[in-house]
Amino acid sequence: MTNLTIASDKLSTAEVQSVQKLRVRMLDENDLALPTAITKAASKQTFYTIKLLVDPERVMDAYRAYAYFRWVDDSLDAPVAQQSNRVSFLERQQMIIDCAYQGHWPSMLTAEERMVVELIRTDREQNSGLQDYIRHMLAVMEFDAYRRGKLISAHELATYTRHLAVAVTEAMHYFIGHNDSAPCGEARYFAVTAAHITHMLRDTCDDVAAGYYNIPQEFLLEHGIDATEVNSDAYREWVKNRVELARTYFNAGRDALAQANRRCRIAGYAYMARFEGVLDAIEREGYRLRAAYPELKHLGGMLKMSWSVLGGLVRA
Repeated sequence: MTNLTIASDKLSTAEVQSVQKLRVRMLDENDLALPTAITKAASKQTFYTIKLLVDPERVMDAYRAYAYFRWVDDSLDAPVAQQSNRVSFLERQQMIIDCAYQGHWPSMLTAEERMVVELIRTDREQNSGLQDYIRHMLAVMEFDAYRRGKLISAHELATYTRHLAVAVTEAMHYFIGHNDSAPCGEARYFAVTAAHITHMLRDTCDDVAAGYYNIPQEFLLEHGIDATEVNSDAYREWVKNRVELARTYFNAGRDALAQANRRCRIAGYAYMARFEGVLDAIEREGYRLRAAYPELKHLGGMLKMSWSVLGGLVRA
């Protein structure tokens, strides 16, 4: 690419046009390869869920949607990133998204930023599920960027989970069977709410090490413990309550998901089963959290998840 650019002033007009077309084609090919590569590297389950279950005409956009925010999240989590850099990075992403939704297409973008611009370019619906996904995921990223090293309130924690639940749920129904019926009302978000509660429990040890605290400040003050005391009796009591809450939401979410199309149900049941396995492990170990749950990725865990998906389809 660099050699083509340097030599272009020595070419005829026709040759320059040919080189420019080649560069555009190479750029397009890279832009198509990048979303799938990021998604596959980050989450095999997400990669194959999109490949097998998403509406065919929306597969590439689904990869872009996941890959863009995976890149944003990784950029914000980079150990060398300073707070001022995180803020300016987020402000840039917000500006790009706002401009794109106003019909102004920013130039001089990175390959990763082009993913969200191309995604918005395809969004021709007013107040679409895709826009809900983008806006709410950006709110999730913003909250994470500002909360490192700080305690959070119960209200902030609930708002954080709400943003994530709306984002993931609306994306699922936008990309999978978008013309089919879907559950309505608050129950629509219960399954992902439960998954996010579980996700924060699963990642607690790693998050604490990185300066993210997933327990409300009010609880810490009431019980006189520090946010890092994850093995204390009081912390385990809080974990138990969160596990029970997640179970309640999963059960209600499963009932709501039964109203969706078959491909949505498969994706949803697989998503839930992945996190319900974490709840099982936490319960078995007396609500003591650990840094990783690798056994859930092994054959036994995958088989259990498969049976859970099949069971959900039978009950539906």
